[in-house]
Amino acid sequence: MNNFSFSRWLGIMVKEFIQLKRDRLTFGMIVGIPIIQLFLFGFAINSDPKHLPTAIVMADPGPFARTYVAAMENSEYFKIVGSVDQREADKLLDRSEVQFVVTFPAGFHRDLVRGDAPTILVEADATDPMAVGGAISVLNNLGIEVFAPDLPGMKHQASQSVDLRVHRRYNPESLTAYNVVPGLLGVILTMTMIFMTGLAMTRERERGTFENLLATPATPLEVMTGKIVPYILIGLIQVTLILLAARWVFDVPMQGSLLLLYAVMLMFICANLTLGITLSSIARNQLQAMQMTIFFFLPSILLSGFMFPFRGMPDWAQVIGNVLPLTHFLVLVRGILLKGNGPELLWGHTWPILLFMSVILALGIKTFRRTLD
Repeated sequence: MNNFSFSRWLGIMVKEFIQLKRDRLTFGMIVGIPIIQLFLFGFAINSDPKHLPTAIVMADPGPFARTYVAAMENSEYFKIVGSVDQREADKLLDRSEVQFVVTFPAGFHRDLVRGDAPTILVEADATDPMAVGGAISVLNNLGIEVFAPDLPGMKHQASQSVDLRVHRRYNPESLTAYNVVPGLLGVILTMTMIFMTGLAMTRERERGTFENLLATPATPLEVMTGKIVPYILIGLIQVTLILLAARWVFDVPMQGSLLLLYAVMLMFICANLTLGITLSSIARNQLQAMQMTIFFFLPSILLSGFMFPFRGMPDWAQVIGNVLPLTHFLVLVRGILLKGNGPELLWGHTWPILLFMSVILALGIKTFRRTLD
């Protein structure tokens, strides 16, 4: 057995550093991924969201109701987007455009002056229970702080100042399974679809079969779509298994159309497969393809609203999150399953996924054509 040679060991180590220097993508991932994690967890993640969009239904626009609304905004947990009627408020909740609807009934001012504890109805979009918990706890004591200076004896009957009734719509019991299980549909599809197709062409390059494909008269579009279709079937099988588990194991409600749900799933699967095949055409080997997949998957899972409330993130993080297909898919799938949304309520989160898929497909075709040349 040969003795350990420091010079041989040093030579091997230097060789590895040279390879890392040549493989700039791998070196960039080694440095970039920890930095991304640091910035995302340090600046973008917030489990106590504030400035949540809130609509007001004002049946009694008296001074006490207006004072209460101003106090809500001053708490920084609520961002008042306007005063609407009940019908419009329901639509805003269904489209996920507001997190809360606060209703002041007729006679609110009169009942408060009489000490009759008027009702304030708070309707919360509880599809993500974590997003509404902090704001609701603030409302519980807000009436005492707002009305005590103007109403004599309010401090002595503080517990009866207003009758705050909170309706957690779409998830009355605040079950996390209602939020997490539909979200897992998007996370699992993102991970598996991009990962599998990301290795498709790089695997052929390493096995030497890619040259045979280049010898055929197939166009870039034909090659890319031909490689995608088999994985679409795999994705639909995954979707079916998850939906069966969601319904029969976790008892997640399915209020909307199953056909519409599968149409949204198909669109999302195609978007991820298009990205995967594009990464595969850019990467020079399977390691690079895996690294680029992780590089995309990490922001997707952290900035989409799956793990942390989306509206709790700073504006710059929400801008990045809105570029990611998973962000819009989570709103779509939760809207169909928990709210029973129809096609007319889905377009606002459908077109960003279609736009993402079109841009990535064009980039992939351009990259693949350059590979053919």
